[in-house]
Amino acid sequence: MFARRTSWSLATNAYTRALEEHRRSGRELLDLTASNPTTVGLRYDQERLLQALARPEALTYEPDAKGLPEAREAIARYYASRGVELPADDLILTTSTSEAYSFVFRLLCDPGNSVLVPTPSYPLFDFLAGLQDVTLVPYELVYDHGWQMDFHSLEQATNKSQGPKAVLVVHPNNPTGSFVKPEEALQLAQFCADRNLAIIADEVFLDYSLRDTQAASFVETGVLTFTLSGLSKIAGLPQMKVAWIALSGPDALKNEALGRLEVIADTYLSMNAPTQWAVPAMLEQRHSIQQQLMARIRANLSELDRQLAAQKLCSRLDVEGGWYVVLRAPVTGSDEELAIALLQGTGALVQPGHFYDFAADGYLVVSLITPEEIFVNGIKRLLRFLALA
Repeated sequence: MFARRTSWSLATNAYTRALEEHRRSGRELLDLTASNPTTVGLRYDQERLLQALARPEALTYEPDAKGLPEAREAIARYYASRGVELPADDLILTTSTSEAYSFVFRLLCDPGNSVLVPTPSYPLFDFLAGLQDVTLVPYELVYDHGWQMDFHSLEQATNKSQGPKAVLVVHPNNPTGSFVKPEEALQLAQFCADRNLAIIADEVFLDYSLRDTQAASFVETGVLTFTLSGLSKIAGLPQMKVAWIALSGPDALKNEALGRLEVIADTYLSMNAPTQWAVPAMLEQRHSIQQQLMARIRANLSELDRQLAAQKLCSRLDVEGGWYVVLRAPVTGSDEELAIALLQGTGALVQPGHFYDFAADGYLVVSLITPEEIFVNGIKRLLRFLALA
C-alpha cells in the first residue's frame, strides 16, 4: 500500500532507547548534544520580535512566489554586509533549508538522478533525497592536519553515478566544522563547469567562523550555484521557519532556474505572511545572538582544550567553524556502544560518529553551544570515564 520511498526502519535504535530510559529514570542528564539555540540560555529581544510578528500588513493576503520583496531585500542587505552583491530577485524564500533542498532536488533531478554529497556529514540528507527519489553518492572528506575535500574520491563518485546533477558542499561542514578552502572552491567550480554539474552550498553555519577573517560565501562561484541558508542558525531562530535559496552563476542558466523554482514555490506558497514581514527585525537579532553564541563556542572550546591537555587518551579534531567539535576516543567497540556506556555510566550525552557516517569507530560529537557549566562537568565526566574504561 505504501511507497517504497517511505519504507524506513521505524524501530527505535539502541541509543534512543537508552536515552529514553535514562530520562524516565529521572537521573541527571548532562546534554552535550544541545543544538537548539532557543533552549541554551541566550538573551533575545523578545519585545521587538513579538512586535515585528504583529505587523498589520500580515492581515492582507498578497502572495509572492519568491517571497515578500521586503523580506528578500533584507536578506540581500545581509549578504551586502558580507561583501556579496546579491539581487533580491535572485532569492527564493522557503520555510526551512529542508524545504529548500526539496525544491532544488525537484528542479535538478529526475527520479534516479544523483547528487554527490560529502561524508562525514549531516544524516538528514538521506531522508531529503529519498523523499525526492534522488540517489546520493558520497565523496570523502579526509583528515590530515585538518579536513580536506578528496577530489579523487569526488571524481570516482561522479564516474559511478547515474545521471549526476550536482555536488553538495556544507560550508562549514556539520559536524566536522571544516570550511571549503578558497583553492578547493576554485577547483570545485572548475570540476563542475567541466561536467555540467551545479553546486548546492549549505551555508547555515557560515557566520560562525573561528578564523580571524570572515568566511567567503559560495554565492559567487561562476557556475550555477544554489546557496542555502536561513534564520535558524544565522539569528538563532529555528522556530520562525525562515530560509532561502540564493541563485548565482551564468545569467542564462540562473534565470531559467529562477523561473522554474518560482513555479515550484508558487505551487506550495508555504511561507506565512507574519514571519515574512518580521524578517528584517529577525535578521537584526543576529548581531546579539551571534555575539553570545561565539563567546559560548570559544569558551567551551578553550575549556575542552584545557581538559584534554591534562590527559592523553582523548583528543579533538581541528575545527574552523560551526557549533560542533569531533572528539577522537580509544576504540573499544562501536561509537554507539561507547555513547550508551557514557550515558549510563556518567549521565553525559554525546552523539556517536556513525550518525554522521564517519568511516571508522572512535569518534564522538559534542555541541559547543552547550551551557558552559554543563559542558565543563560533562567533558570532565567523559574523560574520567575513558580513563577508567
